[in-house]
Amino acid sequence: MKLLFSAKGGEWDSQLDPRFGRAKGFVLYDTTKNEKSWISNQENVNASHGAGVQAAQNVANLKTKVLITGNMGPKAKATLENTGIQIFTVDTPCTIREAYSRYMDDHKENT
Repeated sequence: MKLLFSAKGGEWDSQLDPRFGRAKGFVLYDTTKNEKSWISNQENVNASHGAGVQAAQNVANLKTKVLITGNMGPKAKATLENTGIQIFTVDTPCTIREAYSRYMDDHKENT
């Protein structure tokens, strides 16, 4: 399964970026292969408008199953929901590793 995190850096101990559309980038983690990669979101960081929708379209192209992020605008959320991507929000500052742990803990409770 592929998980995507809005992130301020590409390491497990990097901070989860609480912004989605204007996040510095994304960490894509493939749980099956135990591989992670960094995806820059530079094109949307300083966009005057539409950053969330553009980022959502880019995320949809990655074929990820889950997005783990902080805040997200309604248009970006609707774009992702229409593609079937599950959105898991984290409302307190944490690292990518901590966000992953929170998602896994929540997922275990809901299965």
